[in-house]
Amino acid sequence: MIEFLASHTPGPHHWLVLSMILFSIGLYGVLSRSNAVGVLMSVEIMLNSAAMNFVIFNKYISPAAVDGQIMAIFAIAVAAAEAVVGMAIFVAIYRRRWSIDVSTMDLMKD
Repeated sequence: MIEFLASHTPGPHHWLVLSMILFSIGLYGVLSRSNAVGVLMSVEIMLNSAAMNFVIFNKYISPAAVDGQIMAIFAIAVAAAEAVVGMAIFVAIYRRRWSIDVSTMDLMKD
């Protein structure tokens, strides 16, 4: 059993396909959601996919360096800041319009 698991470890192609699937799910969520919180969660999935790419390429291109992990930590920090700012904007919009439906947010249109 151990020999079977050791011979079938996932390579970079498998990890990149997983990252592509996560990014695609996030993109679908951004394009199809009408709720602003759902859109924000989908953007977070896309950012996590990008951070995952940093780690994947770092592991398989230069495994001795930690550049990919550091960039992933920065991406996670930016995603956290983006979530806080986004939620503050959504709370302000909800207080004014009593809805966070993105299809009705056309205040700056014209």
